[in-house]
Amino acid sequence: MISEYNLGATLLYADIWKYGLWYLIVSFIAVLILQDTYFYFIHRIFHHPRIFRWMHYGHHRSGEPTPWSSSAFDLPEAIVQALFFVGVSFIVPLHFVTLVAALITMTVWAVFTHLGFELFPSSSKSYWIGKWLIGSMHHSIHHRKYKVHYGLYFTFWDKLLGTEDPNYENETHIREF
Repeated sequence: MISEYNLGATLLYADIWKYGLWYLIVSFIAVLILQDTYFYFIHRIFHHPRIFRWMHYGHHRSGEPTPWSSSAFDLPEAIVQALFFVGVSFIVPLHFVTLVAALITMTVWAVFTHLGFELFPSSSKSYWIGKWLIGSMHHSIHHRKYKVHYGLYFTFWDKLLGTEDPNYENETHIREF
């Protein structure tokens, strides 16, 4: 990416005023939405029986997620996931700060969703934060059932495409912090 940036081939930029400060926020949110979309669809593909073993099994080796399993990837999966940031740098103008912030957000969010206990109170499922953002409980159900909850940050695609566990609202067996 850096060599392509040096050649002027990417849309990465270093001058914070090139698009203005407001664009840093807009582009950050856009990258999270695009990444969530990309992740949802590749994650579903990773669970296809023909490729699961060599593409995604490493992540599911621990039945119950832990912060360590948030970084457990098979090499092909790691490459496919990394391709998102390479690709997005060619199609969306991004300041380096936005790119780094998205990478940090992804890392922190992955650890958060693999904690094995819920930070948000169970009552949060009744509010927008619990309905639209993926938490530890939501992702723990994915590790148990494999065929539901494929999103990264948001529950939008699961709801829209029928991969949201219909019993999710009633799940209470994960301890709260």
